[in-house]
Amino acid sequence: MPVKNRFSELLPEITAWRHDLHANPEILFDTHRTSAIVADKLSEFGCDEVVTGIGRTGVVAVIKGKIDTSGKVIGLRADMDALPIHEQTGLEYSSKIDGAMHACGHDGHTAMLLGAAKYLSETRNFDGTVVLIFQPAEEGGAGGKEMCDDGLMERWNIQEVYGMHNWPGRPVGAFSIRSGAFFAATDTFEIMFEGVGGHAAKPNDTVDTMVMASQAVLTLQTIASRNADPVDSLVVSVTSIESSSKAFNVIPQRIDIRGTVRTMSETMRDMAEKRIAEVCNGTAATFGGSVVINYMRGYPVMVNSDVQTEFAAQVATSVSGGCDEAPLIMGGEDFAFMLEERPGAYILVGNGDTAMVHHPEYNFNDEAIPAGCSWWAEIVEKRMPAG
Repeated sequence: MPVKNRFSELLPEITAWRHDLHANPEILFDTHRTSAIVADKLSEFGCDEVVTGIGRTGVVAVIKGKIDTSGKVIGLRADMDALPIHEQTGLEYSSKIDGAMHACGHDGHTAMLLGAAKYLSETRNFDGTVVLIFQPAEEGGAGGKEMCDDGLMERWNIQEVYGMHNWPGRPVGAFSIRSGAFFAATDTFEIMFEGVGGHAAKPNDTVDTMVMASQAVLTLQTIASRNADPVDSLVVSVTSIESSSKAFNVIPQRIDIRGTVRTMSETMRDMAEKRIAEVCNGTAATFGGSVVINYMRGYPVMVNSDVQTEFAAQVATSVSGGCDEAPLIMGGEDFAFMLEERPGAYILVGNGDTAMVHHPEYNFNDEAIPAGCSWWAEIVEKRMPAG
């Protein structure tokens, strides 16, 4: 197809952009260099409008079709930020920033959407308007929410919105998607048990926080196994236990535990939060101590709209010959905030046999670029055909 042919021609250029972004990763909202490069390229391509500073360091660009009788406006979103990971790939273009790495492929997402922007600016073979959204702080900073809070959808009258993520373990360029709940809500908790510290040889003179915390960790596992409906998805994971003492012969006065909760529905989310409080309050009371619980709600469940999901799958099939149904994913994705404001869909594109995302040896597969760019362009041209 013409789109794929054009992106094959552009592949060396897009790959060079990606490698530069990979070598210069920026974390959360500190995407100043990345955002500047994105804005400069969008202006160079001839976009009709380029705006920076949306959601702190986000970039938004507008490309108008050669006609606009439909009045349609579609948003396409890519994330730009990296992770606080020390890269171990050994690539010639590996990270120059110690402790920062594009370990999730956002460099690839940004480069692919830039490639689509260049093509769409050249051809404008659609009836309507496309809004390109380059977002910071997907990795825990809720940059998507900040862009929405800055009026992203209203200011540009976006009517539906689409996102994409690479996925290791899937054939390069192969697509998968699912309608409805797709990525999990991602909540976190901090639980602080307080007792009476003392000498480890005299436990009878203490209120032992270690016993409290240990009992709580075990009991928290029953929330998924005994409180959740087996057909519902729920993960409760304790990931850190920290004592106020590191001595061998001291029973600590305080122990802090931290963890995460992943759910696929608000009902399950509410139940998990309620049961964590009940379990920990009950445990502390049983052993004569006290507890403070801080439950923090993070990204909501990411829910694909039915109509847009079906359309996105049709486009993926036209690009790569098929589109599989994706599994439920218990990871989080702050594109969820955009899908709460507008109907849309989020799709996965195969990254081949690479390390999984968030691994120090992960790398985005440049061979996926033509398929990803083609999907972006076809979303626009098929959703807003120019007659």
